[in-house]
Parts: sequence; C-alpha cells; structure tokens
Amino acid sequence: ITAGASLFISRTRRRMLFVLSPFCSAGPSKRSISFWSAVGKSALSQGRSTAVNHDLHGRVHERSSCGGADVTIASSIAEQSLQPNSGMSFQERIAQEGMQSLRRFAPSTVQVNIGLYCNLACQHCHVESSPRRTEAMDERTARRIVELMRATPSLKTLDITGGAPEFNPNFRYLVEEAKSLNLEVLDRCNLTVLLEPGMEWTAPFLAQHSVHVVASLPCYLEDNVTKQRGAGVYSSSVEALLLLNSLGYAAPGSNLKLDLVYNPVGPCLPPAEDELESVYRTELRSRFGIEFNKLYTITNMPITRYKQFLRSRGDYDDYVALLTSHFNPATLDSLMCRHLVNISWDGSLRDCDFNGALKLPLGPPASKGLTVWDVSSFADDAVSSSPVRTGEHCFACTAGHGSSCTGALD
Repeated sequence: ITAGASLFISRTRRRMLFVLSPFCSAGPSKRSISFWSAVGKSALSQGRSTAVNHDLHGRVHERSSCGGADVTIASSIAEQSLQPNSGMSFQERIAQEGMQSLRRFAPSTVQVNIGLYCNLACQHCHVESSPRRTEAMDERTARRIVELMRATPSLKTLDITGGAPEFNPNFRYLVEEAKSLNLEVLDRCNLTVLLEPGMEWTAPFLAQHSVHVVASLPCYLEDNVTKQRGAGVYSSSVEALLLLNSLGYAAPGSNLKLDLVYNPVGPCLPPAEDELESVYRTELRSRFGIEFNKLYTITNMPITRYKQFLRSRGDYDDYVALLTSHFNPATLDSLMCRHLVNISWDGSLRDCDFNGALKLPLGPPASKGLTVWDVSSFADDAVSSSPVRTGEHCFACTAGHGSSCTGALD
C-alpha cells in the first residue's frame, strides 16, 4: 500500500485503528485507498474480512505529510460505527437516525453561484469551471436576488461563488447591495484572479467593502498545489495572499477576514481542522510571512470532474466506500443544505452548490424546481416546506468530521 494514500487496520479488543494519509498524492497507485484490500492478506487469510463490516467502533488517526513536514492528527469519532452500509442509500442511512428527510431551518445564508467561467480548471471542481465555460448570471437575475434578500430577515450572509465570481460584471453590484443590508459577504476566491490583467481593482474593492475572502490553497507546498490546480498557480497564490495581507487582511485587530480552504490532493478524508491549521500557519508564516485567520477543511465531492478522475484511477468505488463507512450522524444538524439556499447562475434554486452541479432542483417532490421568480423570499413556504434532495454524494458531507463550505461540522 502506498504511503500516498494508506489505510491500515489492526484489531484490538474488537476495535479498529484506521490510519489515513489525507495529504495523499495523486500518484500512480491504482487501488491506493481500497477499503477492503487495506485489511491485508493476513486478516483475509484468517477469515476476518467480515470483521470490517460488523460492530466496529474506533478512532480515526490521520497522518499527513504535505511534503517535508509531518503532523500526526488523532481525531475521535465518538463511538461512531465504522462500517460499510451494505448498499444502503443516504436516505435509508439518515432514517436509521430517526430522520425521514432533511428539513430546513430558517435560511441564514444565500449562496450565489454567479457563473462558471474561471481562469483555472482544477481537478476537484464540482461545477467543472474552466476558461471555456460561458454560463454567467445576468443583471436581471442579480437584481431579483437582491429583492429577495431584502425580503428575508433571517439572512446574515451572502456567499458568492463560481467559477471565479469576480469576473462576473454583477459581482460588485451584489457585494455593494448586500453590504447595504448589513450582511456579511463571502467571496470564494481562487487567489490567482486578483493578478489577472484587468482585475487589478479586485483586491482593493474587497478590502474597501470588508469582504470576507475564502481562498483555496490545497497545500502550503508547491508540488501538491500543482497536482490539483495546475502549474504556476502556487506562486500566484502566494503573491495574491501577500497582496491581501498588505491591504490589512488577517492583520491583528483588523475586520478584514482571510480564510484558507484545504481539500485533499488525493482520495482521502481531511484531517482535523485545528491541527492542520496550526501546520499551515507555521509553514506559511515561516516561508513567506503570510497571515490568515482560519483554515477550512473540505472533503472532495465524488461527482462530475472529480468522479471522472477517480474512475480513471480505479478509485471511485473505494472512495465511496470510505465516505459511507465513516458516516457521522453528529454532522446532520449542521449540514449547510439545512441552513442556506443556493442559487445557480440561471436563477434556479438549489439545496447546495453540489446539487446545483448535478441539476437537482429545490422544490416540492416531483416538481421541476423553483427559481428566483417563483418565490417572494428565501424563506417562502415553497422553499421551507421542501425537503432537501439527497443522493449518494451526500455521504461526503457527513463523513468523519463532516464537511461544508465553511469547513468541518463537528
């Protein structure tokens, strides 16, 4: 089993010790995370393969090595069953927890996917953004979103994503209008956009309006960033982070928030946020003098482009098994789909951006889904009474520590 994505299992008093390597590389190993083969020949030869399936409780120990630095991260999944679901659907799994469906709370966040154009084409991107995508939100839809935000008093946050959202001409309008409503505004930024020709206005604009920047940086070392995001992205990201720091982002006492996002380079679960954040902070500060506020860890979603990547390596089935076997019921109340409304670039309402990528509509069962033109607010009865549409991809948000657009859930 390669060091890149290892999973070792030892039996002790009917408990299991799982050792994961969440910084696993996207190297050549075809079966690098096989849940079953990781049991090892000795366990199989003793007839113990079924031991993985039944009555197992344990701790997850994740050993990460982002290049030269190692950190051992022990994360307790309190008395959580670590067992494959034997073909059980997500809906059936949550029913075991006494939930017939995922019901929504009053929306605190509206997440707007403003368009799919991006100057990058990252391998993990669930909406498959690239420089070739042309889908973009128009002004009419953006104005309607502002009207609905005004009509939804429970809202606290506007979360703008893409693509690279800053390229859309309505980006500035949405930011300015949301700030006038005293909403926190999040910009999900790929960092390199700040250095693109014609985009020099972006960083000063973000600082002027106290926009909370949530920036993707899948590792503090260049090789791993290159594997996931492409050549040259690492150096541009470092330059962009230093630019944001120079404008006051993450400075002591500053209200300008700069958070980073880690997602595994290979098919693994992320480690504990607090442990990894400490490593990121030490490495980025010592190497470049970069400061940031918080690190989010996000599990890669096995859909669209990333699903194709996993299938090309023969890892898809094993990755899904990894997610389902680490289902954590403690994450259910905090799932982002229960607290936000997502809007696709065309004005369609979605439960989350992942459902948007899969074109799963938000709306009454068997309906074609709602749009911004069908509701009077984001807390409209047609929205609040519609259960969240779930699928097998939902196991990614409930695995281990859980995962959302704001990081781990437990």
